[in-house]
Amino acid sequence: MVKRVNKEKVLSAYKKLQSVVNQTPLQYDQYLSEKYKANIYLKREDLQVVRSFKLRGAYYSISELSEDDLAKGVICASAGNHAQGVAFACNEKQVMATIYMPNTTPAQKINQVRYFGGDYVNIVIEGDTFDECSQAAHEYGAKHQMTFIEPYDDENVIAGQGSLAVEIHHSLTADGETADYVLVPIGGGGLISGVSAYVREAMPETKIVGVEPAGAASMKLALDQGQPTALEKVNKFADGTAVGKVGDITFQYAKDNIDRIETVEEGKIAGTIIDLYTKQAIVAEPSGALTVSALDNMAEDLVGKTVVCIISGGNNDINRMAEIEEKALIYSGTKQYFVVNFPQRPGALREFVTDVLGPDDDIAKFEYTKKISRSNGPALVGILLGDYETLPGLLDRLKNFDANYISVSENPTLYEFLV
Repeated sequence: MVKRVNKEKVLSAYKKLQSVVNQTPLQYDQYLSEKYKANIYLKREDLQVVRSFKLRGAYYSISELSEDDLAKGVICASAGNHAQGVAFACNEKQVMATIYMPNTTPAQKINQVRYFGGDYVNIVIEGDTFDECSQAAHEYGAKHQMTFIEPYDDENVIAGQGSLAVEIHHSLTADGETADYVLVPIGGGGLISGVSAYVREAMPETKIVGVEPAGAASMKLALDQGQPTALEKVNKFADGTAVGKVGDITFQYAKDNIDRIETVEEGKIAGTIIDLYTKQAIVAEPSGALTVSALDNMAEDLVGKTVVCIISGGNNDINRMAEIEEKALIYSGTKQYFVVNFPQRPGALREFVTDVLGPDDDIAKFEYTKKISRSNGPALVGILLGDYETLPGLLDRLKNFDANYISVSENPTLYEFLV
């Protein structure tokens, strides 16, 4: 494959986008810099017009279409940030867009697409899965000769996404800095393809690190297999990067340009979202928190280095915060679930609180599952530890109370069933 996206192509996209997108800040982060003994900068695409980088690729791709193609309208399939980028771009350019979204799309995201697109967007809700939705969109677009705006596997989209690397370069140069590492989240691969195409030429001393959720590491699998390969299962917690198979085009750029790939567990991502909010007042979506989540993996390599983390988006549904907090607590070990047999007599729960819990522990959940005998009944107990280091002592005391207790936190299947 002849790759057409290079430094000049990305610069061309950057110039065309200057009057449209926010030139998002590259912020020095003191907290992270002190934590990792490095100079950590955050590229704040969560402050973009549509709160994600996706506007860049969508707008540039649409702007490169002929007048005839624009007159026929454009079409895309998306449940999130890509749809918002296409909607905004079409409203700005006064081009009609048909946007297919699956049945599972939250009402908040549908309303955002409608808000950004205004009178230039027609939303079609179809398909129980994204694949069904995408297939329907392709069929409708082909029938009506509409141009399909790809979310990542298109070289104009790639060039548009890469425009943020130009901004990173300009900001670092103005500060007299060069980057040792640039960390980029990977879903379908459009962002890292564009960033790496520019960085390889303009910042050759910089190492490019791709970051994926451990439950959706499709680029890592592709690089291991030597070709794009579908994952058997995709964890959708980090929904913006939950892609089962990377693009054929993006794979080629990644294969040639990426220096390393890091994967991050969803619980770690959840903890990072909370840290970013509580310590730095940054609202990041799960995919947007990926790069900061990966810093722990690289901590020894980062000492004394200059590092750029791309915060790719901030479209986090507030209704997910309870889920995010739960995942973070489970991952850190400070929240534990057990099935415990309780004697069916007055005072049993009081004995549990007195004899098992530590002074700083709390019961977060208590629910009898079923009564299996007159003398004992199993209960699901959630315990919030004051300090993870006290867990061994808790387990010893719990064993004395019920030698046959079951740890639910260590059994994902049981956790999903009971919690």
